[in-house]
Formats: sequence, C-alpha cells, structure tokens
Amino acid sequence: MKRGLLAVGLCLMVSIGTAADLEAETLTNKNVVDLVMAGLGDEAVIAKVRASTATYDLATNDLIILKKSGVSGSVIAAMIEADARGGVPSRAALSADSADPLVPHPSGLYMLADWLPQPKMVRLDPTISNQSKTGGLLGYAFTGGIASLSIKAVIPNVTAPIKANRSRPTFYFYFDEANRAPSQPPAGSVWLSGAASAVSSPNEFTLVSFEIKKDRRETRVGSMNLAGAKSGVMDKDRIAFVYEQIAPGVFKVSPKADLPAGEYGFLYAIGGGTGPGMWSRGTGASRIFDFSIQH
Repeated sequence: MKRGLLAVGLCLMVSIGTAADLEAETLTNKNVVDLVMAGLGDEAVIAKVRASTATYDLATNDLIILKKSGVSGSVIAAMIEADARGGVPSRAALSADSADPLVPHPSGLYMLADWLPQPKMVRLDPTISNQSKTGGLLGYAFTGGIASLSIKAVIPNVTAPIKANRSRPTFYFYFDEANRAPSQPPAGSVWLSGAASAVSSPNEFTLVSFEIKKDRRETRVGSMNLAGAKSGVMDKDRIAFVYEQIAPGVFKVSPKADLPAGEYGFLYAIGGGTGPGMWSRGTGASRIFDFSIQH
C-alpha cells in the first residue's frame, strides 16, 4: 500500500515538474536546432527566438556547429541579438503578409490568399458605416406599420478592394493579446469598440452579404413595425462561420458553406445612432471588414 502511494506521489511530482518546465521554457541551442529540423522556416524560428527567454552557447565553435546543423545565418543573428539582451524576450518581429498563421502579424483581420503562386496573408482594413438607410417605407406607411420597415447599413462603392478566388476562404483574426508579451501591460487597442471595451473573439462579429446598388452596398441591420423595433442583424441574414483558436489571440475563421460570388463583410456594431427610437440602439455605426467572392 505504501509503495503504491509512493509511486502515485512520484508520478504527481514528475507531472507537476513537467508542467512547470513547459510554462518556464528557456530556449537553448538544441531547441533552436530542433525547430529548424522540424521545418518551421526562418520566420517562425526567429519569432520564437525573439519572444522567448534563452540561454545560448555562442562561442565561435558553437556558431560553426549551429551552421553545420542547418541553422541559417538569420536565425543565428537573432540568437546573438537575444543573447545580447541577456536572454530576455523582446516583442516578436511582425510580418505583414506571411502565410504562416503562427508568425506574428499586426493586430487585425486577414484573408489567406492561398490561391496565389506564393500564398500570403492579405489584411482587410475596416470601413466604418455611419449611414443608415430605410427600405420598404411605402409598404410600412400603406399598411399602417403592419409591414416591416428595414434599416440598412450603407458602405460606399459597389465592390470591396480585397477579392477572394475561393468559395470558402480562410481568415485569421489577430487580436492584441497575440502580440503582447506576458510582462507587457495592456495598451490602447486597435480593436476597441467602446469605453473600456475591446473585441477579443470572432464570436463578436457577424458575417453578412451586401446588396449592390448604384454606387454603394447595403445590408440589413434592423427592422421596425407595429410589434416593435429590432436592432442588429436578423438571424436569417447571418452567414454561419466556424472558428478555432490556434494561438493566444489568434483565431482561424472560415464560412460553414461555400459562398456564391458577391459582396460580403464581417460586421461589428461599435455604436448607436443619435436619433430617437431604434436609431439610438446600435444601427448608427458599424465597423465592416469587407471582401468580395469571385469565381
């Protein structure tokens, strides 16, 4: 019995020690060689070197051994820079278009353009819709409010600047958490959506399609009739998507089904309008990350 308890205790101690080692990982020459041999690529290895604490052996012979082990000059240079800082992690180098989602990117929403000869990430810049438009006004008036009056968010131009050559493109959301070191305090966020409120999950967005008009695009964000007013995108107008977290602050997102050719966008309501009734409850301003599907 005592031997059994001792064995269990030893297993627990080993497990706890292993978890602590993982949490306090310190890179060494061997770790770097292992990452290179795994085929991660220089960008990912350098990002890891810059973001981690480290204890390197960098004498002349050590550098020669690293080179013979397949470690590139750029990775070795990053190790030397990290050693000069005393092995303290720095903010990882950011890439604007690396197709590797684990390479740090500036905060934002990206589409993976994997149909290009050399795949890359393409950033979707947000468009702020401060304009609301009504639809079905005559039907609403003639029926005394029985027919619904639609409220639509409007964005300029008939097409988005970013175009996908896939029916079901892949997107990556990089929130501020992805680029903040553990010891770095929270700072101003490009994802701020209101007073002391920052967006931190794709679940806070709605994927919608847009109707093309003469010089603009429109999508329904509310309705009103005798029964009352509803603000926000209706369930039947939402396009389903799935997401998974692949790293702290980094999410992979894709539509659940193929999208027909047309205009689309990830919508986030960031403020209400200034008028009475439903115009004061969230239909006045939206941040929209728009894109087109082309076949």
